[in-house]
Amino acid sequence: MRMDPGSNLTAAKIVNEYDLAEIERILHQYGEERWARRIAQFIVARRPLRTTRDLAQAVEAAIPRRAWPRDINVATRTFQGLRIAVNDELGEIDSGLRAALSTLKPGGRMATISFHSLEDRLVKSFFNVESKDCICPPQQPVCTCGHRATLRIVTRHPVRPSEEEVAANPRARSARLRVAERK
Repeated sequence: MRMDPGSNLTAAKIVNEYDLAEIERILHQYGEERWARRIAQFIVARRPLRTTRDLAQAVEAAIPRRAWPRDINVATRTFQGLRIAVNDELGEIDSGLRAALSTLKPGGRMATISFHSLEDRLVKSFFNVESKDCICPPQQPVCTCGHRATLRIVTRHPVRPSEEEVAANPRARSARLRVAERK
């Protein structure tokens, strides 16, 4: 699950060493898992988990069969949450957006493709903040932030793949494209 094999943090370390509350937080926040508490309890109870199959079986045991999602594997959100935590993916996206903005020349465009709501929310928020002249709280009567808009949002709403594109490439089903232009 690690993008950097030299990194000290692994999914095995999280599931075998982190406390119940922290595993629950990771699964809930990054995996957007409704059953985060129960899954975390089953993970802690079944330690040590040595393989991905061990982890998947803990998730399968934690979630009642009638509540399993129809369109994805029952453990997908758990694995997503662990992957995001291990790689600090949201922090990397934020750093990448800032780096891309700093290299853009006026009139240059930045396009992002996100594949789940956490990523898309981060990109949308970044674009919204960078497209405003003031980011002071609304109740503040006078602007004191000095922030100036650096972007103009080109796509107000994300561009989604067509049915034909999803048929040709099923992995594109959750893709969202957003575009902004440097002022």
